[in-house]
Amino acid sequence: MDFEVFTTPGLGDNSYLLRSGDEAVLVDPQRDAWRFLAAAETLGVRVRAVLETHVHNDYVSGAHEVRAATGAELVLPARGGYEFPHRPVDEGDEVAVGDLRLVATATPGHTPEHLAWLAYQAGTTEPQTLFSGGSLLLGSAGRTDLLGPDFTDRLTQDQYASLSRLATLPDDVRVLPTHGAGSFCVAAMPSTSPTSLIGTERQRNPLLLAADFASFAEELSGELMAYPSYYAHMGTINRAGAPALGTVPQPPEVTPADVTEALWAGLWVVDARDRAAFAAAHVPGSINIELNSGFASYVGWLLPFDAPMLLILPEPAPESLREVMTQLIRIGWSNVQGYLPGGVERWRSHGGDVSSYPLVSADDLCDAYVRGHQPAVLDVRQPLEWQWGTIPGSHTVFVADLPARRQELPRTEPVWVICSNGHRAAIAASLLDRAAVPVRLVGDGGVGEWRVRCRSLRTASV
Repeated sequence: MDFEVFTTPGLGDNSYLLRSGDEAVLVDPQRDAWRFLAAAETLGVRVRAVLETHVHNDYVSGAHEVRAATGAELVLPARGGYEFPHRPVDEGDEVAVGDLRLVATATPGHTPEHLAWLAYQAGTTEPQTLFSGGSLLLGSAGRTDLLGPDFTDRLTQDQYASLSRLATLPDDVRVLPTHGAGSFCVAAMPSTSPTSLIGTERQRNPLLLAADFASFAEELSGELMAYPSYYAHMGTINRAGAPALGTVPQPPEVTPADVTEALWAGLWVVDARDRAAFAAAHVPGSINIELNSGFASYVGWLLPFDAPMLLILPEPAPESLREVMTQLIRIGWSNVQGYLPGGVERWRSHGGDVSSYPLVSADDLCDAYVRGHQPAVLDVRQPLEWQWGTIPGSHTVFVADLPARRQELPRTEPVWVICSNGHRAAIAASLLDRAAVPVRLVGDGGVGEWRVRCRSLRTASV
């Protein structure tokens, strides 16, 4: 059974191209589906169908991109509430591809309509592979709280029943989940292994080892992280069907005067350069979301959904623009109104003022404590991370909550902003700077480094 795994690190998700002979199906593709289609073309296979395991909460489906390019049939959960033509399937329905038979298995829990897909070689009665979507994950399971508290208890019961059912599959069935490490759809951090086996999961997965439902429910909810606010919009988009784009959109170039006008109009200007470059010089009123694999997740977390915005990009701009736009279309963002070629240097060369703030390290913060000074510290990690240890006396506000809670912070002295590695702290520092709060960005190291460093320095000073 031949398959290709496509991992999208910023989403923590996997898509699969399953092929047999000259035919193939795609399982849970993201919106930038051209990468999957290019792989299919290289392999010389025709994509006959798109199989979805559930209505996705964390990204826009690429099903319509695939259908527009190939005419593939969209095979979707019958209880998903989709509003466009598709083939609805439920328990026991089948899809044939080459010599393979794919059988839908109702596995509600992560969502009410969730299906897993079991793949059989033609003429056999034992499945070889389980495409488990957001039900059974590697060392974890899909969380059950994403649709809100009114649904959580029922979905938790359903997830318990679904995982108990999947645990009865033969030991050697390969497990291929959609959600993996880095996804906010997981109940607890899953294994980073690309695949697993049912037998392995039965021996090691804490949720399959739970003695009863009460233990399962406690394990499932014990390490939940906050999840991006843009999730609230994905179900609506996926049920309606996102328009096919055909390629990555190209926003227009804008001028420094356009940026000035946008800021006066209250538009967001997002600077995707690294934290050091932004701290040294940036357009006043812009915010810093570094261009890494999680860029779109934090755009969708911090900004009102699909708000109009302009971009300032790291060099080389053509490559970074393509990456930014690829990530944004995955979460349904359609309102990028342009980017400033030349970035901050062009802004400055046209007479624009720049802002800046100090970039410091966890060691610098520790040295301040050792000298007897206790600065104002803002820890912008997630609440679960605070349970692992904080800096004594620090303010704890998750970065996504900061716009609504910045009035809790002092304005008479600089606020030292810290997280685990500087990425979220850079976002928070730019938000505070935008609100005229004096900041120092701890961009090198984080709370963990501070705790180790300060412990040793204090011991040495006794």
